Amino acid sequence: MSRRKACVSLSPDTNQPSTYHHGDLRRALVEAALGLVTEEQNWDFSLRQVARRAGVSHNAPYRHFPEKRDLLAELAAVGYKALRERLVEAADATEGPEAALLTTGVAYVRFGTDNPARYRLMFGSDLLAGGCEIPATVAEASEAAKAVLVEVVARGIRTGRFAVRENTTAERDRLVLTAWSLVHGLTMLLIDGLAGPESPADVPQLVARTLLDGVRSRP
Repeated sequence: MSRRKACVSLSPDTNQPSTYHHGDLRRALVEAALGLVTEEQNWDFSLRQVARRAGVSHNAPYRHFPEKRDLLAELAAVGYKALRERLVEAADATEGPEAALLTTGVAYVRFGTDNPARYRLMFGSDLLAGGCEIPATVAEASEAAKAVLVEVVARGIRTGRFAVRENTTAERDRLVLTAWSLVHGLTMLLIDGLAGPESPADVPQLVARTLLDGVRSRP
């Protein structure tokens, strides 16, 4: 059992009237923060900067995000949802688990390399500052994204296309971890410019094919 604590922020007094309809302010703040992350390639901004970019008062962010960590958690959750959409789209565009493993692997890596700072935030340690657990919204969004890969691998095992010692959940999870470790590690290497002399555009597919060759069932 984890010893980390669940850090819960307490909302300040929000008696001031808002000109936003319910939900609009939150969305505007998230979009403003995403814009800052994309432009600055970091999340060193303050809540005041987010408010200024969103065109609201400097106190407005506290209505939905009492602390900056709360806003970062929302950005991470939104990032996982966007990643899941990419993976689902890639998997749905193929026939058969082998092609799906290849295309989802490539889609995963390209998502990270297209959004380096956002990807680092999603998988970094900032949300664990102060001994906190990963916020529930982030954990749920992460699991939903991972579930796409789990289904691809499970389908490959069911159809006999992926090699396993026996058809068990443990074996499925082993293949999922192998695939996830490879694409995550490759994503970080590409983001840091450490993947070697090959063209960054070619590397994801080359590595995904190597993974596929390794898990493909042999006659």
